[in-house]
Amino acid sequence: MTKFARTERIQGLIEGLDRFTASPGNGTTRLTYSPEFRLARDYLREQMEKAGLTVREDAVGNLFGRLEGRNPSLAPILVGSHFDSVPNGGKFDGPAGVIAGIETAFLFQEHGLVPDRSIEFIAMIEEEGARFGGGLLGSRILTGKVDTDSLADLRDDDGISMAQAMREYRLDPARAGEAVLAPGAVYAFLELHIEQGPVLETHGEDVAIVDRIVGLSQLKVTIRGQAGHAGTTPMNARRDALVGAVAVLAELPDLARSIGQDAVLTVGKLEVLPGGANVIPDQVAFTVDIRAPKEEVVRELIAQTRAVVEKANGNGLTSEVELQLFAQPTLLSAEIHAALSRHAERLGLKSRVMVSGAGHDAMIMAGFTPTGLIFVPSRNGISHAPEEWTDYDQLARGIDVVFETVREMAG
Repeated sequence: MTKFARTERIQGLIEGLDRFTASPGNGTTRLTYSPEFRLARDYLREQMEKAGLTVREDAVGNLFGRLEGRNPSLAPILVGSHFDSVPNGGKFDGPAGVIAGIETAFLFQEHGLVPDRSIEFIAMIEEEGARFGGGLLGSRILTGKVDTDSLADLRDDDGISMAQAMREYRLDPARAGEAVLAPGAVYAFLELHIEQGPVLETHGEDVAIVDRIVGLSQLKVTIRGQAGHAGTTPMNARRDALVGAVAVLAELPDLARSIGQDAVLTVGKLEVLPGGANVIPDQVAFTVDIRAPKEEVVRELIAQTRAVVEKANGNGLTSEVELQLFAQPTLLSAEIHAALSRHAERLGLKSRVMVSGAGHDAMIMAGFTPTGLIFVPSRNGISHAPEEWTDYDQLARGIDVVFETVREMAG
Protein backbone atom coordinates (compact mmCIF):
# COMPACT_ATOMS: atom_id res chain seq x y z
CA MET A 1 0.00 0.00 0.00
CA THR A 2 1.53 3.26 -1.17
CA LYS A 3 1.76 5.99 1.43
CA PHE A 4 2.58 9.67 1.05
CA ALA A 5 1.01 11.55 3.96
CA ARG A 6 2.99 11.61 7.21
CA THR A 7 0.92 10.32 10.11
CA GLU A 8 3.04 11.99 12.78
CA ARG A 9 2.73 15.41 11.16
CA ILE A 10 -1.04 14.97 10.71
CA GLN A 11 -1.39 14.11 14.38
CA GLY A 12 0.65 17.15 15.36
CA LEU A 13 -1.47 19.42 13.19
CA ILE A 14 -4.80 18.08 14.48
CA GLU A 15 -3.71 18.19 18.13
CA GLY A 16 -2.06 21.57 17.68
CA LEU A 17 -5.30 23.03 16.34
CA ASP A 18 -7.40 21.38 19.05
CA ARG A 19 -5.60 23.37 21.77
CA PHE A 20 -7.84 26.28 20.86
CA THR A 21 -11.09 25.36 22.55
CA ALA A 22 -13.36 27.10 25.06
CA SER A 23 -14.06 23.77 26.77
CA PRO A 24 -10.71 22.12 27.62
CA GLY A 25 -11.22 18.53 28.74
CA ASN A 26 -14.79 18.49 27.46
CA GLY A 27 -14.50 18.43 23.71
CA THR A 28 -13.89 21.15 21.16
CA THR A 29 -15.84 24.40 21.41
CA ARG A 30 -14.64 26.92 18.83
CA LEU A 31 -17.35 29.33 17.75
CA THR A 32 -16.81 31.69 14.85
CA TYR A 33 -14.98 34.94 15.74
CA SER A 34 -14.41 33.83 19.34
CA PRO A 35 -10.99 34.24 21.01
CA GLU A 36 -10.34 30.52 20.41
CA PHE A 37 -11.28 30.95 16.77
CA ARG A 38 -8.79 33.80 16.39
CA LEU A 39 -5.99 31.72 17.92
CA ALA A 40 -6.89 28.79 15.67
CA ARG A 41 -6.74 31.06 12.63
CA ASP A 42 -3.30 32.31 13.62
CA TYR A 43 -2.12 28.73 14.08
CA LEU A 44 -3.44 27.66 10.68
CA ARG A 45 -1.85 30.69 9.05
CA GLU A 46 1.49 29.73 10.57
CA GLN A 47 1.20 26.13 9.34
CA MET A 48 0.19 27.22 5.85
CA GLU A 49 3.23 29.48 5.67
CA LYS A 50 5.46 26.61 6.82
CA ALA A 51 4.05 24.57 3.94
CA GLY A 52 5.22 27.26 1.52
CA LEU A 53 1.85 28.86 0.90
CA THR A 54 1.00 32.52 0.43
CA VAL A 55 -1.73 33.23 2.97
CA ARG A 56 -4.62 35.69 2.90
CA GLU A 57 -7.82 36.18 4.86
CA ASP A 58 -10.93 37.26 2.99
CA ALA A 59 -13.46 39.87 4.07
CA VAL A 60 -15.44 37.49 6.33
CA GLY A 61 -12.53 35.50 7.79
CA ASN A 62 -12.16 32.53 5.45
CA LEU A 63 -8.44 31.70 5.37
CA PHE A 64 -6.71 30.85 2.07
CA GLY A 65 -3.21 29.48 1.47
CA ARG A 66 -2.10 29.57 -2.17
CA LEU A 67 0.42 27.36 -3.96
CA GLU A 68 1.21 29.31 -7.09
CA GLY A 69 1.18 27.29 -10.30
CA ARG A 70 3.23 27.73 -13.43
CA ASN A 71 0.19 29.22 -15.14
CA PRO A 72 -1.38 31.61 -12.61
CA SER A 73 -4.01 32.73 -15.13
CA LEU A 74 -5.77 29.37 -14.70
CA ALA A 75 -8.52 29.19 -12.08
CA PRO A 76 -7.18 27.37 -8.99
CA ILE A 77 -8.29 24.13 -7.43
CA LEU A 78 -9.70 24.72 -3.93
CA VAL A 79 -9.12 22.15 -1.16
CA GLY A 80 -10.30 22.32 2.44
CA SER A 81 -13.13 22.45 4.95
CA HIS A 82 -14.14 24.46 8.04
CA PHE A 83 -12.48 25.14 11.40
CA ASP A 84 -15.41 26.17 13.60
CA SER A 85 -17.11 23.56 15.82
CA VAL A 86 -20.33 22.71 17.57
CA PRO A 87 -20.31 23.21 21.36
CA ASN A 88 -18.39 20.37 23.02
CA GLY A 89 -17.78 18.66 19.71
CA GLY A 90 -14.84 16.64 18.43
CA LYS A 91 -11.42 17.54 17.09
CA PHE A 92 -11.92 16.03 13.60
CA ASP A 93 -15.20 17.43 12.26
CA GLY A 94 -14.03 20.15 9.88
CA PRO A 95 -10.38 20.28 10.97
CA ALA A 96 -9.71 16.88 9.34
CA GLY A 97 -10.44 18.49 5.97
CA VAL A 98 -8.48 21.65 6.73
CA ILE A 99 -5.47 19.62 7.84
CA ALA A 100 -5.87 17.37 4.80
CA GLY A 101 -5.33 20.46 2.69
CA ILE A 102 -2.31 21.64 4.66
CA GLU A 103 -0.74 18.16 4.62
CA THR A 104 -1.30 18.05 0.86
CA ALA A 105 0.57 21.35 0.60
CA PHE A 106 3.43 19.92 2.68
CA LEU A 107 3.59 16.94 0.31
CA PHE A 108 3.84 19.21 -2.75
CA GLN A 109 6.63 21.07 -0.95
CA GLU A 110 8.54 17.94 0.08
CA HIS A 111 8.32 16.37 -3.37
CA GLY A 112 9.37 19.59 -5.08
CA LEU A 113 6.17 19.66 -7.13
CA VAL A 114 5.13 22.84 -8.91
CA PRO A 115 1.66 22.38 -10.44
CA ASP A 116 0.61 23.92 -13.71
CA ARG A 117 -2.66 25.11 -12.12
CA SER A 118 -2.52 26.95 -8.79
CA ILE A 119 -3.98 25.25 -5.70
CA GLU A 120 -5.60 27.09 -2.81
CA PHE A 121 -6.16 25.49 0.58
CA ILE A 122 -9.04 26.92 2.58
CA ALA A 123 -10.25 26.99 6.20
CA MET A 124 -13.84 28.23 6.23
CA ILE A 125 -15.94 29.93 8.89
CA GLU A 126 -19.31 29.06 10.46
CA GLU A 127 -20.10 25.79 8.70
CA GLU A 128 -21.82 24.41 11.78
CA GLY A 129 -24.06 27.43 12.36
CA ALA A 130 -23.37 26.98 16.07
CA ARG A 131 -23.04 30.72 16.69
CA PHE A 132 -25.19 32.55 14.15
CA GLY A 133 -27.56 29.78 12.99
CA GLY A 134 -28.28 28.28 9.61
CA GLY A 135 -24.85 26.81 8.93
CA LEU A 136 -22.65 26.55 5.82
CA LEU A 137 -22.22 30.30 6.06
CA GLY A 138 -18.62 30.58 4.88
CA SER A 139 -19.30 28.67 1.66
CA ARG A 140 -22.67 30.37 1.15
CA ILE A 141 -21.02 33.79 1.34
CA LEU A 142 -18.25 32.69 -1.03
CA THR A 143 -20.79 31.57 -3.60
CA GLY A 144 -23.05 34.62 -3.32
CA LYS A 145 -25.93 32.86 -1.58
CA VAL A 146 -26.08 35.28 1.36
CA ASP A 147 -27.11 38.93 1.31
CA THR A 148 -24.07 40.36 3.07
CA ASP A 149 -26.06 43.50 3.93
CA SER A 150 -28.14 41.34 6.30
CA LEU A 151 -25.27 40.28 8.58
CA ALA A 152 -26.56 42.65 11.25
CA ASP A 153 -29.71 40.50 11.42
CA LEU A 154 -27.84 37.26 12.23
CA ARG A 155 -27.48 37.06 16.01
CA ASP A 156 -26.01 34.64 18.51
CA ASP A 157 -27.61 33.53 21.77
CA ASP A 158 -26.28 36.65 23.53
CA GLY A 159 -27.88 38.96 20.97
CA ILE A 160 -24.55 39.85 19.35
CA SER A 161 -24.95 40.30 15.61
CA MET A 162 -22.55 38.80 13.13
CA ALA A 163 -21.70 42.32 11.99
CA GLN A 164 -20.75 43.33 15.53
CA ALA A 165 -18.75 40.13 16.05
CA MET A 166 -16.89 40.80 12.80
CA ARG A 167 -15.91 44.26 14.01
CA GLU A 168 -14.65 42.82 17.29
CA TYR A 169 -12.66 40.30 15.20
CA ARG A 170 -11.20 43.29 13.27
CA LEU A 171 -13.15 42.70 10.07
CA ASP A 172 -15.34 45.33 8.42
CA PRO A 173 -18.88 43.99 7.79
CA ALA A 174 -19.40 46.73 5.19
CA ARG A 175 -16.80 44.95 3.05
CA ALA A 176 -18.26 41.44 3.45
CA GLY A 177 -19.41 41.42 -0.16
CA GLU A 178 -15.77 41.39 -1.25
CA ALA A 179 -15.60 37.74 -0.15
CA VAL A 180 -17.99 36.65 -2.91
CA LEU A 181 -16.12 34.76 -5.61
CA ALA A 182 -16.59 35.71 -9.24
CA PRO A 183 -18.10 33.07 -11.56
CA GLY A 184 -15.37 30.77 -12.80
CA ALA A 185 -12.95 31.83 -10.05
CA VAL A 186 -12.51 28.21 -8.88
CA TYR A 187 -11.72 25.28 -11.17
CA ALA A 188 -12.85 22.60 -8.70
CA PHE A 189 -13.39 22.04 -4.98
CA LEU A 190 -12.33 18.97 -2.97
CA GLU A 191 -13.25 18.28 0.64
CA LEU A 192 -12.19 15.48 2.97
CA HIS A 193 -14.43 14.83 5.96
CA ILE A 194 -14.91 12.23 8.64
CA GLU A 195 -17.88 9.97 7.90
CA GLN A 196 -19.74 10.77 11.14
CA GLY A 197 -21.38 7.37 10.87
CA PRO A 198 -20.45 3.69 11.37
CA VAL A 199 -20.48 2.28 7.81
CA LEU A 200 -16.77 2.39 6.92
CA GLU A 201 -15.65 1.02 10.27
CA THR A 202 -18.30 -1.72 10.23
CA HIS A 203 -17.18 -2.94 6.81
CA GLY A 204 -13.45 -2.49 7.39
CA GLU A 205 -13.12 0.01 4.56
CA ASP A 206 -10.62 2.86 4.21
CA VAL A 207 -12.54 5.59 2.40
CA ALA A 208 -15.92 6.42 0.91
CA ILE A 209 -16.29 8.46 -2.26
CA VAL A 210 -19.47 10.47 -1.92
CA ASP A 211 -21.67 10.80 -5.00
CA ARG A 212 -24.48 12.89 -3.51
CA ILE A 213 -25.54 14.79 -0.38
CA VAL A 214 -29.05 14.78 1.06
CA GLY A 215 -31.24 17.85 1.06
CA LEU A 216 -31.51 19.65 4.35
CA SER A 217 -33.36 22.45 6.01
CA GLN A 218 -33.08 24.21 9.35
CA LEU A 219 -36.01 26.04 10.90
CA LYS A 220 -36.22 28.23 13.98
CA VAL A 221 -39.55 28.03 15.77
CA THR A 222 -40.58 30.65 18.34
CA ILE A 223 -43.67 30.38 20.53
CA ARG A 224 -44.66 33.40 22.60
CA GLY A 225 -46.97 33.74 25.59
CA GLN A 226 -47.01 35.80 28.77
CA ALA A 227 -44.68 35.59 31.75
CA GLY A 228 -46.25 35.40 35.18
CA HIS A 229 -45.70 34.33 38.78
CA ALA A 230 -45.58 30.56 39.23
CA GLY A 231 -47.44 30.70 42.51
CA THR A 232 -50.11 33.34 41.97
CA THR A 233 -51.27 32.78 38.38
CA PRO A 234 -54.20 30.32 38.18
CA MET A 235 -53.76 27.43 35.76
CA ASN A 236 -56.72 28.50 33.64
CA ALA A 237 -55.31 32.04 33.28
CA ARG A 238 -51.87 31.08 32.05
CA ARG A 239 -50.31 31.76 28.64
CA ASP A 240 -47.44 29.31 29.09
CA ALA A 241 -45.21 29.25 26.00
CA LEU A 242 -43.49 26.06 27.14
CA VAL A 243 -46.75 24.14 27.38
CA GLY A 244 -47.49 25.14 23.79
CA ALA A 245 -43.99 24.20 22.67
CA VAL A 246 -44.12 20.79 24.32
CA ALA A 247 -47.34 19.96 22.46
CA VAL A 248 -45.58 20.79 19.19
CA LEU A 249 -42.40 18.92 20.09
CA ALA A 250 -44.39 15.78 20.90
CA GLU A 251 -45.71 15.62 17.32
CA LEU A 252 -42.60 16.44 15.30
CA PRO A 253 -40.66 13.12 15.38
CA ASP A 254 -43.69 11.24 14.03
CA LEU A 255 -43.71 13.45 10.94
CA ALA A 256 -40.43 11.96 9.75
CA ARG A 257 -41.42 8.45 10.81
CA SER A 258 -44.65 8.68 8.87
CA ILE A 259 -43.20 10.07 5.67
CA GLY A 260 -40.35 7.50 5.59
CA GLN A 261 -38.04 7.68 2.55
CA ASP A 262 -34.96 7.95 4.80
CA ALA A 263 -36.15 11.30 6.16
CA VAL A 264 -34.94 12.43 9.59
CA LEU A 265 -36.03 15.30 11.84
CA THR A 266 -34.12 16.59 14.86
CA VAL A 267 -34.83 19.22 17.48
CA GLY A 268 -31.37 19.97 18.79
CA LYS A 269 -31.57 23.34 20.47
CA LEU A 270 -34.18 24.64 22.92
CA GLU A 271 -34.29 27.99 24.73
CA VAL A 272 -36.84 28.82 27.43
CA LEU A 273 -37.23 32.43 28.55
CA PRO A 274 -37.06 34.17 30.93
CA GLY A 275 -35.61 30.99 32.46
CA GLY A 276 -36.63 31.36 36.09
CA ALA A 277 -37.70 28.33 38.12
CA ASN A 278 -40.65 30.29 39.52
CA VAL A 279 -41.61 32.18 36.34
CA ILE A 280 -44.09 31.05 33.68
CA PRO A 281 -42.17 30.98 30.37
CA ASP A 282 -43.18 33.71 27.94
CA GLN A 283 -41.02 32.58 25.02
CA VAL A 284 -39.67 29.26 23.78
CA ALA A 285 -37.43 28.97 20.71
CA PHE A 286 -36.16 25.73 19.21
CA THR A 287 -34.53 24.49 16.04
CA VAL A 288 -35.87 21.86 13.66
CA ASP A 289 -33.34 20.11 11.41
CA ILE A 290 -34.90 18.21 8.48
CA ARG A 291 -32.99 15.98 6.05
CA ALA A 292 -33.98 13.62 3.23
CA PRO A 293 -32.51 12.36 -0.05
CA LYS A 294 -35.38 13.90 -2.09
CA GLU A 295 -36.14 17.61 -2.22
CA GLU A 296 -39.90 17.10 -2.31
CA VAL A 297 -39.71 15.16 0.96
CA VAL A 298 -37.79 17.96 2.67
CA ARG A 299 -40.32 20.52 1.44
CA GLU A 300 -43.25 18.39 2.57
CA LEU A 301 -41.75 18.02 6.05
CA ILE A 302 -41.24 21.79 6.25
CA ALA A 303 -44.92 22.28 5.39
CA GLN A 304 -46.03 19.68 7.91
CA THR A 305 -43.84 21.26 10.61
CA ARG A 306 -45.40 24.65 9.94
CA ALA A 307 -48.86 23.11 10.21
CA VAL A 308 -48.05 21.51 13.55
CA VAL A 309 -46.60 24.76 14.91
CA GLU A 310 -49.73 26.67 13.88
CA LYS A 311 -51.72 24.48 16.27
CA ALA A 312 -50.00 26.28 19.14
CA ASN A 313 -51.71 29.55 18.19
CA GLY A 314 -54.63 30.60 20.36
CA ASN A 315 -55.32 30.77 24.09
CA GLY A 316 -52.93 33.70 24.30
CA LEU A 317 -50.08 32.03 22.39
CA THR A 318 -48.57 33.03 19.04
CA SER A 319 -45.96 31.30 16.91
CA GLU A 320 -43.41 32.05 14.22
CA VAL A 321 -41.39 29.77 11.92
CA GLU A 322 -38.21 31.12 10.33
CA LEU A 323 -36.46 29.23 7.53
CA GLN A 324 -32.77 29.63 8.35
CA LEU A 325 -31.31 27.25 5.78
CA PHE A 326 -32.49 25.28 2.78
CA ALA A 327 -30.13 23.23 0.65
CA GLN A 328 -31.31 21.00 -2.17
CA PRO A 329 -30.06 17.42 -2.53
CA THR A 330 -26.76 17.73 -4.31
CA LEU A 331 -25.13 15.57 -6.97
CA LEU A 332 -21.34 15.85 -6.91
CA SER A 333 -19.02 15.83 -9.92
CA ALA A 334 -18.97 12.44 -11.65
CA GLU A 335 -15.55 13.24 -13.11
CA ILE A 336 -13.98 14.05 -9.74
CA HIS A 337 -15.76 11.05 -8.18
CA ALA A 338 -14.15 8.82 -10.81
CA ALA A 339 -10.71 10.35 -10.16
CA LEU A 340 -10.98 9.88 -6.38
CA SER A 341 -12.15 6.29 -6.87
CA ARG A 342 -9.35 5.55 -9.32
CA HIS A 343 -6.65 6.85 -7.01
CA ALA A 344 -8.09 5.02 -4.01
CA GLU A 345 -7.84 1.78 -6.00
CA ARG A 346 -4.30 2.53 -7.18
CA LEU A 347 -3.28 3.18 -3.58
CA GLY A 348 -4.61 -0.26 -2.61
CA LEU A 349 -7.42 1.11 -0.43
CA LYS A 350 -10.80 -0.45 0.23
CA SER A 351 -13.52 2.01 -0.77
CA ARG A 352 -17.23 2.34 -1.35
CA VAL A 353 -19.66 4.82 -2.87
CA MET A 354 -21.76 6.63 -0.26
CA VAL A 355 -24.57 9.15 0.08
CA SER A 356 -23.83 11.78 2.72
CA GLY A 357 -26.55 12.26 5.30
CA ALA A 358 -24.71 15.27 6.71
CA GLY A 359 -24.48 18.66 5.07
CA HIS A 360 -21.01 19.91 4.19
CA ASP A 361 -19.52 22.94 2.49
CA ALA A 362 -19.18 20.64 -0.54
CA MET A 363 -22.95 20.76 -1.07
CA ILE A 364 -22.83 24.54 -1.42
CA MET A 365 -19.67 24.59 -3.53
CA ALA A 366 -21.15 21.97 -5.89
CA GLY A 367 -23.56 24.58 -7.23
CA PHE A 368 -20.61 26.84 -8.04
CA THR A 369 -17.86 24.53 -9.31
CA PRO A 370 -17.23 20.79 -9.90
CA THR A 371 -16.91 19.27 -6.43
CA GLY A 372 -15.67 16.04 -4.85
CA LEU A 373 -16.08 14.71 -1.31
CA ILE A 374 -14.26 11.85 0.40
CA PHE A 375 -14.95 10.31 3.81
CA VAL A 376 -12.63 8.57 6.27
CA PRO A 377 -13.88 6.29 9.09
CA SER A 378 -15.34 7.48 12.38
CA ARG A 379 -14.83 5.25 15.41
CA ASN A 380 -18.21 3.85 16.51
CA GLY A 381 -19.84 6.33 14.16
CA ILE A 382 -19.70 9.04 16.82
CA SER A 383 -19.48 12.72 15.91
CA HIS A 384 -20.43 16.11 17.38
CA ALA A 385 -19.24 14.78 20.73
CA PRO A 386 -15.94 14.72 22.63
CA GLU A 387 -15.63 10.97 21.85
CA GLU A 388 -15.38 11.69 18.11
CA TRP A 389 -12.29 9.92 16.77
CA THR A 390 -10.56 8.94 13.52
CA ASP A 391 -7.26 7.06 13.64
CA TYR A 392 -4.47 9.18 12.21
CA ASP A 393 -3.39 6.36 9.89
CA GLN A 394 -6.92 6.28 8.48
CA LEU A 395 -6.87 10.03 7.99
CA ALA A 396 -3.52 9.72 6.23
CA ARG A 397 -4.99 7.22 3.75
CA GLY A 398 -7.72 9.66 2.84
CA ILE A 399 -5.19 12.45 2.43
CA ASP A 400 -3.17 10.25 0.09
CA VAL A 401 -6.21 10.02 -2.17
CA VAL A 402 -6.70 13.79 -2.05
CA PHE A 403 -3.01 14.41 -2.79
CA GLU A 404 -2.93 12.10 -5.80
CA THR A 405 -6.19 13.47 -7.18
CA VAL A 406 -5.15 17.10 -6.77
CA ARG A 407 -1.73 16.38 -8.27
CA GLU A 408 -3.38 14.89 -11.34
CA MET A 409 -5.96 17.68 -11.69
CA ALA A 410 -3.43 20.49 -11.24
CA GLY A 411 -1.08 19.08 -13.85
